[in-house]
Amino acid sequence: MRSAGFLSESQRRFAWLGFLLASFQAPLAAKLVNDASWLFAVVVALLVATVILADDAQRRRPETVE
Repeated sequence: MRSAGFLSESQRRFAWLGFLLASFQAPLAAKLVNDASWLFAVVVALLVATVILADDAQRRRPETVE
């Protein structure tokens, strides 16, 4: 049996939703806005992606046998 990650299933779904929304919003904002405020969406998307990857790594870690 695999160990559980630190995110619950609903938190994991919201993280994926947040990642997708931020990654679609960044190029759209870059096209519509003249300043560099779109870069914030890129940073948020990278941060959420890092959390999802860390959760995946913890889920794939084998269970410790006591």
